[in-house]
Amino acid sequence: MYSRTIAMMFLMVGFWSCNSDDETNCPEDFTGSLGTGEEVLVGKWQLKAIKAEEALDLTDDDTDNPSKDLFAQYSACQKDAFYTFETDRTYAYEQGKTAEDCENTFSSDGTWRFASNTLNLVSSCSVQSTGLELNEDFTEFTFSVDYKISEVDGSVVQTTLDFTYALLDE
Repeated sequence: MYSRTIAMMFLMVGFWSCNSDDETNCPEDFTGSLGTGEEVLVGKWQLKAIKAEEALDLTDDDTDNPSKDLFAQYSACQKDAFYTFETDRTYAYEQGKTAEDCENTFSSDGTWRFASNTLNLVSSCSVQSTGLELNEDFTEFTFSVDYKISEVDGSVVQTTLDFTYALLDE
C-alpha cells in the first residue's frame, strides 16, 4: 500500500489550471526528436531500492525492527514497479503488473522530456518535474521525494525517500 501511494503521489503531483469557463487547460504533450543526452533514459527501468532518511518500521511482524531500507520491507507486488521510456517520447509506469496475485495494480502513461538532469512527465492533464541523478554508466537513476509515512504502530514520520531504478537488459 505504501509503495502504491508513493508511486501515485510521484506521478500525480503537478498542476491543473482552469480558466473562468471552468475548462481545463492541459499541458501539451512533449513531442519531437530526443535531444542531446535524452537517449540515456530510453528503455525499461525497474525499481531496485527505496531508502529513507529515517529508520522506519512498516512491517506488521510483531517485532520492532525499523530500517532505512524500505524496499526490503515491501511485498513482491509493491516492489514490482517499472518505467519504460520510448524514443517517441511516450512513457509508461506500471506497478504490480508482473508479480503474481497483485490486487492493487497501477499504471500511468504520457510523454516525457529529460533536460538539465530533470525528468518532466506529462500525464493525466498534469506536469511533474523531478531531478534525477544518473550513475556513471547510465544504468541507474535515483530521485528523492519528501513524504509523511505512517509506520506500523500508527506514528507518522516526515522523511526523504530515495528511489533507485535500474535499466534492464532486454
